[in-house]
Amino acid sequence: MKKKIIALILLLLIIGVSVFFFTRKKENPNELTLYGNIEIRQVDLSFQVSGIIGKMLKEEGDSIKKGELLAILDDRDYKSNLEKAAAEVDKTLALKNDASEKFFRNAPLASDNTISKQEYDTLKNTNDKAMADYNSAVAQKNYAKNQLSYTKIYAPDDGIVMVRVQEPGATVNKGQIVYSISKTKPVWIRAYVNETDLGNIKYGQSVDVYTDTKSPATGEKRKYKGYIGYISPVAEFTPKTVQSTDLRTDLVYRIRVYIDDIDEYLRQGMPVTIKVDLLSENNQEAVQSLK
Repeated sequence: MKKKIIALILLLLIIGVSVFFFTRKKENPNELTLYGNIEIRQVDLSFQVSGIIGKMLKEEGDSIKKGELLAILDDRDYKSNLEKAAAEVDKTLALKNDASEKFFRNAPLASDNTISKQEYDTLKNTNDKAMADYNSAVAQKNYAKNQLSYTKIYAPDDGIVMVRVQEPGATVNKGQIVYSISKTKPVWIRAYVNETDLGNIKYGQSVDVYTDTKSPATGEKRKYKGYIGYISPVAEFTPKTVQSTDLRTDLVYRIRVYIDDIDEYLRQGMPVTIKVDLLSENNQEAVQSLK
C-alpha cells in the first residue's frame, strides 16, 4: 500500500514538473529585461514677492495648461506703487523737457559770449540731471510694474497639481512654496543595466515598456513605446530599491528611458518592466550597414 502511495506521489510530481516546463514561457535570449520606475519632473511654484494670498484657483489633482493663472496675491499696495512711479515719470519728464528747451535755446549764445561759460555749464548740468532723473523714474516704474506682475503665479508648463500648500488669506514670503506640480512631459524611467549587458544597448534604441496595470479593454498589461535617451558613463552599486536577479553588490550603469506615447495612466514612481529586443536592433544595424 505504501509503495502504491509513493509511486502515485512520484507520478504526480513528474506530471507537475513536466507541465511546468512545457507551459512556462521560454526566455528569449535575444530580449533584455530591465526594471525601473517612472520619473516625472516636479516644480515648486512660489510668488516672487511677499504678501497675502487673495485667490488659489486650483485644487490638488487638477490638470493645468501652460500659462494658466494659478494664484493671486492681494495687489493693492503694488498697484499704488506703480501709480506713484508713473506719476514720478510724468513729473520728471516735464522737468526734463523744460531743462532741455532752456539748454538748447541758450547754448548758441555761449559762442558769442552773450551768456557766460558758467551760465552755459549750469544749463548743461541742469539738463543732464533732469535727463538722469527721468531715466531713474522710468526704471523705477518698470520695477514697480514687474513687482505687480509677480503677484500672480502662472503655470510654467502643462501638468497636474500634486500639492496645494497654501490657502487664501495666508501671508507668504518671497519664494515660499504655494503649489507643487508635476509636468506632463517629459516622462522617463530610471533603470539600471548590468555591465555584461551594457554592450547590447545604445542611445536611441527602441524599447517596450509595460506597467503592472492591466487595461480593462484588452485584459493585458498596458504597453508603451520608448527609447534609451541616457546611459551613465560611470558604474555604481545597485540601489537597494532596484529589482535585480543578480547580487545587489554588482556594479550597474544607470540609464534613462523616455516614453513616446505618454498618457494619464503613468504616475510618479510607478514600477515598470522594460523589454529590449536585441535581435531587432541588430537587424536594423545590419540593414543600415548595407545602404
